[in-house]
Amino acid sequence: MMMTGLNAEAVKDREGAVRKDRATWENDDRWIYNDLDRGFVEAKRTGKPLLVVLRCIPCLACAGLDARVLMEEQELQPLLEKFICVRLINVNALDLSVFQFDYDLSFSTLIFNGDGTLYGRFGSWTHQKNATDESISGYLRTLEGALKLHAGYPGNKASLAGKQGGPMPFKSPLEIPLLAGRYERDLNWQGKVVQSCVHCHQIGDAFRAWHRDQKKPLPVEWIYPMPASETVGFTLAADQAAKVQQVEEGSAAAESGLLPGDELVNLSGQPVISIADVSWVLHRAAENDELPVTVRRGGMDQALKLKLLPGWRDQTNISGRVAAWPMRGMALGGMVLEAVPPSDRTSQGLPAEGMALRVKGLGAYGKHAAAKNAGFQKEDILIEVDGKDQILTESALLGHLLRHRFSGETVVVKLLRSGQKLELQLPMQ
Repeated sequence: MMMTGLNAEAVKDREGAVRKDRATWENDDRWIYNDLDRGFVEAKRTGKPLLVVLRCIPCLACAGLDARVLMEEQELQPLLEKFICVRLINVNALDLSVFQFDYDLSFSTLIFNGDGTLYGRFGSWTHQKNATDESISGYLRTLEGALKLHAGYPGNKASLAGKQGGPMPFKSPLEIPLLAGRYERDLNWQGKVVQSCVHCHQIGDAFRAWHRDQKKPLPVEWIYPMPASETVGFTLAADQAAKVQQVEEGSAAAESGLLPGDELVNLSGQPVISIADVSWVLHRAAENDELPVTVRRGGMDQALKLKLLPGWRDQTNISGRVAAWPMRGMALGGMVLEAVPPSDRTSQGLPAEGMALRVKGLGAYGKHAAAKNAGFQKEDILIEVDGKDQILTESALLGHLLRHRFSGETVVVKLLRSGQKLELQLPMQ
């Protein structure tokens, strides 16, 4: 599940890292290594919930959190003993109708009943970027929440329905056209094992390519997958299950009545045991949805309504995701864009309002060289793209182009270069 991109610094010896992981954990009696079927069998036999950790071994992000979970920190050990624990380092044969999570992350956990019912997810950008101490505390809270759900099962099964994965057009990653025929079900331990591994982010990449090849608009949930709570105006504390840390003034969250200190108990009818559970609800939410929320405030439960505003997903920042790079190849010809800060607009002769996206980087190979080949240069400032000249982030611009423009088309781009206005044609791919 190797990741490449802004949040995916990797070890130099990737092969060695994967082989060392196998040598260390394959025969450890606390973890079932790369054998999901055995995990479900053991969960059914013992009556324990099943904890499945998916981990990109070469990627350094979340390495600290991963190590502490594996080594069973003193505070986690009593909880982990109550689970059947499985460690997956590749997703070649994953059942995509069951395993739906944030494929761009380097560390994720899904927790199941032995019958396959999902209790919850763990893994978010908050935990990937924050200090390990905060993340391990959040992990502990998620495990505690899962054990409570397990104790109430199957009486609470109806409340868990929304947490389950939905229908997918392909059963496993090996069936998606971009990946089909390139990988086998099992890793090639006798050869180049890293090259035989389907990486998590490739699932999203392959689905986007499949839609694009059919000249279909990319579904918005594949452009902006698993939106963070900040997208709708509130921040959750990394060291808690789902405790509101901050609420943005004027946001959908503020309008709903959410307050700092609120603990999310239920969202859209689903029990919340992690930050990832909140992202999952947003991932499945509609454009103009009204989500019922139960919060615990001052020891009492209170019912609220979170009304999602039109275009709310466009506020998602995907620029740092692994998925952004192939999407840039499709829609931006390999350009990496950043907003010109307000302080620089005057010196560039730009109005306070209006598009101003600076070309921070240009790809040089394949699809990612398309913008360079079309005449775009680093430091160009895009002021209008496809007739849109309002303030947009790179993420919002990607969303527009991937939903409304298709391979073989070109869009008109107006830009500033050294103070001069130019007009170029950007090919869609």
